[in-house]
Amino acid sequence: QVQLVESGGGSVQSGGSLRLSCAASGVSPGSYIFGWFRQALGKEREALATIDSDAMTSYTDSVKGRFTISQDNVNNMLYLQMNGLKPEDTAIYYCAAGADAVGAWYGLTQPSVFHYWGQGTQVTVFA
Repeated sequence: QVQLVESGGGSVQSGGSLRLSCAASGVSPGSYIFGWFRQALGKEREALATIDSDAMTSYTDSVKGRFTISQDNVNNMLYLQMNGLKPEDTAIYYCAAGADAVGAWYGLTQPSVFHYWGQGTQVTVFA
């Protein structure tokens, strides 16, 4: 059974940094695609960053250069380092995993490949 548990959310001033963590169990890091998504109040869920089984990454334009996705296959952890945070980054952040052997770019544009989701962690950025 796949389980994803996020942590590391909180409140931070504009320009600050946070690192989100996602503990994954029941997955094989070498054969899954992982991603980070967010959903702001009143808005649709947005794909932010993905990492595939070859450790290739892909980012949506709004976070490119500010956010970095990474994974620790030994400890089954997924991370999202977020720098230069802005008030518009305020949202609930989710990690997700998919068992399909697809590339990072495909996963970023086709969220349907992600079958497993964490419960989310709140990130609030104040001006």
